[in-house]
Amino acid sequence: MTAIGFTVLGENGMITVLAGGTGSVKLVRGLVAQESKVNVISNVGDNYWLYGLYVCPDIDTIVYGLADLLDQERGWGIKKDTFNFLRQMEVFGEETWFRVGDRDAATHLIRTNMLKNGKNLSDITKWMCEKFAVSANIIPVTDNSIETRITTDKGELHLQEYWVKHRGRDPVEGIQYIGADKARPNPEAVNAIHDADMVILAPGNPLTSIGPMLQIKGIRKELSKIKKKVVAVSPLIGDKAVSGPAAKYMEAAGIETNAYGLAKMYSDVCSNIVIDTKDRLLVKKIQSLDMKVFETKITMNNKLAEDALANFILKQIHV
Repeated sequence: MTAIGFTVLGENGMITVLAGGTGSVKLVRGLVAQESKVNVISNVGDNYWLYGLYVCPDIDTIVYGLADLLDQERGWGIKKDTFNFLRQMEVFGEETWFRVGDRDAATHLIRTNMLKNGKNLSDITKWMCEKFAVSANIIPVTDNSIETRITTDKGELHLQEYWVKHRGRDPVEGIQYIGADKARPNPEAVNAIHDADMVILAPGNPLTSIGPMLQIKGIRKELSKIKKKVVAVSPLIGDKAVSGPAAKYMEAAGIETNAYGLAKMYSDVCSNIVIDTKDRLLVKKIQSLDMKVFETKITMNNKLAEDALANFILKQIHV
């Protein structure tokens, strides 16, 4: 619904969010608290096979977050989970650097069995949303395999191995998205972008949470068609990420580690960006990219802050 050049979001409005990582779920929670029609297109680049189980960290973080099950301290997994399964794996001599809890492991086991029985990731995710009573529509960006891999001076590692097992210690020499060039975009994701009144690039890591999705040609093409309706939310304040290694990855990729570098990276798919008030000196520079800039507090340390940022986007940004 458009009037006088801006979108009116209301009872019939639809929001679509591209999300991945622990920063994204906070904004998604804020949006779902205020809008009834929210699509969440989820990154799959950090999905990982563990003990024969298929783990989908970004999908599960969104599901658990919206089901009020998320472990808020860690930012992933199920709160108050137990770890008897892992303790037994230690007895068997297995590595236990990926701290999957007992209830969380059940999610991965069910998903793996359903995959082996011919279900695709989209159908499984929809089924899980029903089981967890999640009303938002969570859509894997593709049902094909994409693997984000980090190149270091010691070799190439899956993102989970680099960041969780090795704690991101080694310098990053490159980032690859294996399979992204051949991945078919989820038709439901394409429709969710096309039909949305506003599309939001959540404040996830631009290279490992949002980046893998943008490497899928069909997704990038669809976003570029409607870029005036696309709003990016910066995960950076100054030259540092609010959380996680976004700045480290951006620097390795030769991208300026601030909101301007982010805006430049997204400029072909996005016409609007939300930055922190502390970064207002970058406004004119970002505007030179033909992007509208909106300033507010972007840190989300509690529910009030999540709701405030979501409300700012929904009420103050006219696309």
